[in-house]
Amino acid sequence: METVLIAGDITAQQVDAIVNAANSSLLGGGGVDGAIHRTGGPAILAACRALRASRYGRGLPTGQAVATTAGNLPARWVVHTVGPVFSPREDRSALLRDCYANSLAVADELGATSVAFPLISAGIYGWPVDDAVRQALTVLHAATPAHVTEARLVLFGADTYGTAVRVAGGL
Repeated sequence: METVLIAGDITAQQVDAIVNAANSSLLGGGGVDGAIHRTGGPAILAACRALRASRYGRGLPTGQAVATTAGNLPARWVVHTVGPVFSPREDRSALLRDCYANSLAVADELGATSVAFPLISAGIYGWPVDDAVRQALTVLHAATPAHVTEARLVLFGADTYGTAVRVAGGL
């Protein structure tokens, strides 16, 4: 699987699956989650409500992943995952890596060949960008999915992209 870094807007990625850095409610929010729900339209929210009414009545647990329609996005599916909130006193990096591994596994099970990931937990959840990139690339570089041939790490903003390029060069 090829892993590429892209500066841009995840909602504009023409891929089979777009990963959403969701909150546990699956009902939309700010940041990436809000952008995906706004751009994807009401079909995504309807699918998330159906998941809440069936399998995820208490919400999606941190590190897990589940797929819905992509609505109006230029993708077939959205894979929702809940990243951990950063804590300087508790190592939650395994949960962050689980987000990438489980999202990739769900996309692969769907038959996706291309997946776009945001930098999970690096926004409002406070994960330091350099370590968030390191955690993401650790999982994506080691993965051997059956169907996915391209994983994009889509980075919002020039500073975030520059940090990602620097970190990737050191791995």
